[in-house]
Amino acid sequence: MKEYHTGQIRNIALVSHNGAGKTTLVERLLLDTDVTTRMGSVQNGTAAMDYDEEEINRNSSVSTSIAPIQWKGLKLNILDTPGYIDFVGEVNSAIKVTESAVVLVEAVGGVEVGTEAVWSIAKSFNRPRLLIVNKMDRENVSVNRVMTSINENLDGNFVNLQLPIGEGTDFRGIVDLMNMEARLGETGETAPIPADLVDAAEEARVELIEAAAEGDDDLLELYFEKEDLSNDEIVFGLKAAMAQGTLTPIVYCAPEKGIAVGPLLDTFALLLPAPNDVEIEATNGAGENVTLDVVDTGPLAAFIFKTREDPYGKTSYIRIFSGQLESDSRVWDTTLDSEVRIGSLQIVTGKNSEPTPRLHSGDIGSTVKLGDAQTNDTLCDRGHVLKIDPIAQPNPIASVAVHPVSQSDVAKLNQSLSRLAGEDPTLSWRAERATHQTILSGMGTTHLDIAVKKAESKFGVHLTTTTPKVPYRETITKTNSAEYTHKKQTGGAGQYARVFIRVESVDDNTEFEFASEIFGGAISQPFVAATEKGCRQALEGGVLAGYPVVGVKAIVYDGKEHPVDSKEIAFQTAGREGFKKAVLGAGPVLLEPIYKVTVTVPSDNMGDILGDFNTRRARVLGMDQEGTKSIVHAEVPLAEIQRYAADMRSMTQGRGLFGMEFLHYGRVPAHLQDDLVAKLRKIEEEEEN
Repeated sequence: MKEYHTGQIRNIALVSHNGAGKTTLVERLLLDTDVTTRMGSVQNGTAAMDYDEEEINRNSSVSTSIAPIQWKGLKLNILDTPGYIDFVGEVNSAIKVTESAVVLVEAVGGVEVGTEAVWSIAKSFNRPRLLIVNKMDRENVSVNRVMTSINENLDGNFVNLQLPIGEGTDFRGIVDLMNMEARLGETGETAPIPADLVDAAEEARVELIEAAAEGDDDLLELYFEKEDLSNDEIVFGLKAAMAQGTLTPIVYCAPEKGIAVGPLLDTFALLLPAPNDVEIEATNGAGENVTLDVVDTGPLAAFIFKTREDPYGKTSYIRIFSGQLESDSRVWDTTLDSEVRIGSLQIVTGKNSEPTPRLHSGDIGSTVKLGDAQTNDTLCDRGHVLKIDPIAQPNPIASVAVHPVSQSDVAKLNQSLSRLAGEDPTLSWRAERATHQTILSGMGTTHLDIAVKKAESKFGVHLTTTTPKVPYRETITKTNSAEYTHKKQTGGAGQYARVFIRVESVDDNTEFEFASEIFGGAISQPFVAATEKGCRQALEGGVLAGYPVVGVKAIVYDGKEHPVDSKEIAFQTAGREGFKKAVLGAGPVLLEPIYKVTVTVPSDNMGDILGDFNTRRARVLGMDQEGTKSIVHAEVPLAEIQRYAADMRSMTQGRGLFGMEFLHYGRVPAHLQDDLVAKLRKIEEEEEN
């Protein structure tokens, strides 16, 4: 592929609900621009964009793929994103590094929950949007119905850039309202507008001109004077309105048959912004905000927006925001604060790639073996440090405990999970101290299932999964004192320590405090320190169910030591056991993690959500209304929402969304604690046996 400079590049994120036809559209674009010689099929597993093993098995994208399309002197970098809501992180990454979002709406199904989600993401990034009504050749298509769905469910001002000629199996082309001509069939040949559409086309063109005029004050005055605008003026006004987020043009397409694909590419070239049409915000070495022009002559700012891991290493996908990046060069990684070596740069099409000597400002490419550099790192010149803000990603909403199958899997577990999380920033893992489990968290059950399968297929780590144990904690509710004497005589020098410990309740969010009220040397200072060490050992397993103890202050206020038999190990033991004894009489209670949950559902489902929350010990904090959507904010114990992602989607037929974030630990209600403690102890005994 020849080199393209900044003004010749268009970076486009293709986003939609799952099944709206993004990948099929890209396959048609690749065929029509001679990148491929046959059209790949998602259903048959031959799509150039869906080449991952899981994508082939599921007939659905799970990762963003890149398709550079050459069209009339331009390079269109099209990022084909997954539509399934579990992979929203891929959508965020794609929109971060593109200047526009093309949203697909399936012509029969209309706007789905995934459409609304990606629409909101594109809006939050302030990206100009173009809307495609896709699969116009399907049976039962109704343009009026799909337009109603768009206007009712998506916020915005929509205007037709085209009119469809026919619908469903009769769809055979579009009316181009810019040039007032028909474009027919797979070849997109021009023809006069059908007689039965002439009036509608003239009316739609007036609406288009009015919408364009409203994009610019000077243009609006000109329109009032002339009552018409030239095509160049229409394009100027449309681009201005799209950049402001006040207008979204609509076009129509049937990629399976190749109808209206050429006009679609023309629209991309005509209306979607080039990289140098926008300015980029960054932070310099002094921590100051700076604005970068997207030009080759600017300082280098290359952003790693995606990483792909495989058994042989990793591929880093890079967007050049400023300057240009050369193959076989050395650059500075702002995050690592060290130099990294760039090997061969590649232009990527799906899984295939071809080398390029450089990536110009605004372009997208990849490189391999980039050392410790990770997603969200910025590559720059050492003498001109710059940092692009990382991609904002949502908090995980689902978790599983992962268990290695064999000893060899144990050895590879941590590294494999780290590589999976490096590939997908919406995945995270941790070793949970309270439950001694390894927890893998993500955006849903499908997301986690695929991650576990990738661990096996890519890294050879076999895992089983279970629902995670809730990481309870224990604390006390009152002050109590206890004495403990440790004696051990085994012939020769023995062990002796006596301590008096008082425990007091402090804030539940405080881990532990220790103080000494020893006066007169009843216990020497080294033995006081050993007593504290023993108390800290006891924090690991509480007296109720063996969970970590928090919110306690321990004071050693008296004791006794032996001139020969007292040793630090003896006072550690006395401190540990004396602490447990004091806690046992201090009204111990269980603490459970409480999360803030935000649920967005169609208003019709509000009653179901509230009723379900009542069964989950939730405390509703408030409710909002946005269009046809209801939003519920609530505090819910983690124990009650371990599988909420699946349950909520079932309740709302997949039309609900939710997010969650940790708030604090709260005390388990007294009427539930005894039964819960008995249950937890029984589980622990069964696991030990």
